[in-house]
Amino acid sequence: MTYLFLVVGLVLLLGGAEFLVKGAASLATRLGVSPFLIGLTLVGFGTSAPELVASLEGAFQGYPGIAVGNVVGSNIANILLILGIAGLIFPMTVDRGALKRDGSMMLGAAAIMMGACLYGVLSREVGLGFLALLSVYLIYTYRADRRLQDGTAKLHAGEAEFLTSTGPKTSLLVEIVMALGGLVALVTGASLLVDAAVEIATRHGVSDSVIGLTLVAVGTSLPEVATSVLAAFRRQSDIAIGNVVGSNIFNVLGIAGMVAVVKPVPVPADIAGFDIWVMGAASLLFLVFAWTGSRIGRVEALLLLGGYGAYVTVLLQ
Repeated sequence: MTYLFLVVGLVLLLGGAEFLVKGAASLATRLGVSPFLIGLTLVGFGTSAPELVASLEGAFQGYPGIAVGNVVGSNIANILLILGIAGLIFPMTVDRGALKRDGSMMLGAAAIMMGACLYGVLSREVGLGFLALLSVYLIYTYRADRRLQDGTAKLHAGEAEFLTSTGPKTSLLVEIVMALGGLVALVTGASLLVDAAVEIATRHGVSDSVIGLTLVAVGTSLPEVATSVLAAFRRQSDIAIGNVVGSNIFNVLGIAGMVAVVKPVPVPADIAGFDIWVMGAASLLFLVFAWTGSRIGRVEALLLLGGYGAYVTVLLQ
């Protein structure tokens, strides 16, 4: 039954995120919100919604390894696993203009998260600082891209179009039901996932940190997997990369920030001593690959996947 609950939780997380984001994006479009603003906010936050509810669930149940490990592990999986898979499907070209600002922000967010973890606790003050920085970044990005209408602005608008272009047009009532139903599915799925993950960890003598960094992190990254893989098959590599970069920024500043404000959590020593460094190294490696060749080819993709395999192997030893 534990594994059944795990599967059901994962399905609810994936489906809930899909319905929540599509319903909210359709509602925003109906209300006259620009595609650019939808791509900048709803897409990044929506695909990170499973990380939020799972981390909150872990924090409230007293499992800091899941609360913190889910954020760190999701960022690692987004780069090494998801971009690795997408790059194998179709080599991804990179817009250096978009990468310069958003990629730098992703790296900066990773560095700030590393500092907070070394401090030893995600306190309420740290969380407020994260959320304030995210707000400043979103406001600056919105104003700059509206003024310049450069490659970054087109990327954010393209994310919204990519999200809302699939499926038939729906009525207002259907959009509201989709958004609310997706939210309920997310909360239910996160609860089932965390409960099942803790049970599996206890049964096999594995720490909640390892479970949070692997099983929960990959499970809550399923929306990013679906979006990036679909974008790769459609040969829209900018969407695949933008999805991961935006999600990693939201994971740290938005998800970790909200969790810390609602329920401050201590950072497990094993995460502070090893996993945050892997997250920082993965973020830097991605930027080096993307900047030096302006693309993530199949060779780079294989290196990313190999890195993730090595990381998980070390964790499970």
